[in-house]
Formats: sequence, structure tokens, C-alpha cells
Amino acid sequence: MIVEHPRSLLWRKIAAHAFLLAFICLILGPFLVVVSISFREGNFTIGSLWPERPTLEHWYLAFGVPFTRPDGTLVEPPYPVLLWMWNSIKIGVIASAGVVAISTISAYAFSRVKFPARGPLLDGLFIVQMFPTTLALVAIFAIFDSLGEVVPALAIDNHWAVIAVYLSGVTLHIWTIKGYFDSVDPAMDKAAQIDGATPWQTFRYVFLPLAVPIIAVVFVLAFIGTINDYPTASVLLRSNENLTLAVGSRLYLNEFRYLWGDFAAAAILSGLPITVVFLLAQRYLVSGLSEGGVKG
Repeated sequence: MIVEHPRSLLWRKIAAHAFLLAFICLILGPFLVVVSISFREGNFTIGSLWPERPTLEHWYLAFGVPFTRPDGTLVEPPYPVLLWMWNSIKIGVIASAGVVAISTISAYAFSRVKFPARGPLLDGLFIVQMFPTTLALVAIFAIFDSLGEVVPALAIDNHWAVIAVYLSGVTLHIWTIKGYFDSVDPAMDKAAQIDGATPWQTFRYVFLPLAVPIIAVVFVLAFIGTINDYPTASVLLRSNENLTLAVGSRLYLNEFRYLWGDFAAAAILSGLPITVVFLLAQRYLVSGLSEGGVKG
């Protein structure tokens, strides 16, 4: 029988809470600095954490609203931040939904359907996912540069070209969802077959409802990866009106002028879509992961 002394247990709790608070402060430190820069007067990174003369100039410009300074100078928004955010959200939602659809159907096939070369195909997916997309940027640019002459919708500087590249990131998610499907009791398949269900009906009415938590996880991960992506979008997108927020924000920091305040406001806005998607999916994540696949 283990006996815990109250005083020893108290000090352990205090140490654990102190460690957690220190870790949270370490994480929030850079974020608070960015927030501070977004409220500072001018575009400077040096200054106190609490701005001496807070201003909303950078936030007005980020939302596309002209700002009049106290001296009467009218400042126009340098870049369309909200348009870039909309491009990021549109690309992220479409690409993530496509990744979820492809990876879920493929994972069910690899988990429950027997077909030739299933093992080598899975091993091939495992090997492919080990290489990042950035290694193929030159080939991706060449492919879509030529493909655009045949299919204009997949040309350079088109959102569908970027979405098509993001859809190639299904390999890791296929393995993730397959592992979830493998944990489902095979008796559920047999029961559905006895009731006369086809493989597609079994997938749609039995496995798909059970896969809601893992689908939510895959969607959130895919959305975060696509909306934060810089290398692929910077290679395939050119014009200002088609840029994503991750790529467009780089224009604030050019070799002639560094607009740190405007950049900080845009950087904070870039985290807003991810926060909203996570909050919307949180209910499914918590409720789904706390319940088993087979009840009763």
C-alpha cells in the first residue's frame, strides 16, 4: 500500500503547476510580442511590451480601412489582407474536404477490401510520405506550367492548381484512418452483410458514422497544413489578388521597407481561421474520442 504524505503531495502539486505556468508563459511570450507590435505606433519592433501610445492603425489597414493619423495624414491599406485570408480559407476548406474524402474511402478499401498488391501499395504510401513536398517544387512548377496549356483551370496562378497539389498529401491520412478502421470489430461487417448491405452501404452507414472523430482530426490537420503552407503557394501563385495570407504577408517585409506593425496584425489574423475550425471541430473530437466504436 502506497502512503502519500500530505506535505510532499502539496509540494508536488505546486511544482507541477509552476512548471505548467512557466511552459505557458514560454509559449505565449512570442505571441504577446507580436500583439504588442500590432498596437505600436509606427512599424518598429523595438519597444516596451505595453505600447506607450497604442494605436489601431495597423488593424485598420489589415481590415482594408483607410486610417487618418493625428497629423491629418491619410494612410491607405497597402495590401488586400482580407482577400488573402478569404483565398486561404477557400483553398484550405476545399483541399481539406478533398483530403478527407479521398483518404477515408482509400483507408476503408485498404482496411476491409481484399485486392491484389494491397500490401506493396501501403508500403509505397509509407515511403512516399517520408519525402516532403518541397523536394518536388521544381517538378510541380514544370508540371502545372505545361498542364495549364491543356487545362487552364490547373495553370500557374490558379487556386485549383494549389488545391490539386494539396490533395496529394493524403498518404499520411490514409494510414491514420486505416488504423482507426482496423480497430473496428469485424463482426460489424458481418452483421451488415447479413442484413444485405453492399460494401458501399457498409462504409456509408456503419463505418462513416464511427469515423467522425478521426475525420475531424484529419480535417483539422489538413486545414492547418494547407492554410499555413508557404513554399507550394509561393511557387504556384503570382498575382496579388490570388495570393494566400501566408504568401502575401511576406510582401510587408521587402528589402526596401519593413512594415512590422502591419505584418504583425496580418500574422494574428492568419490564426483566426484555424482557431474557428478547431473550436467547431472540438465537440466532435472530444465526444467522439471518448466513445468506443462498439457500444453495448
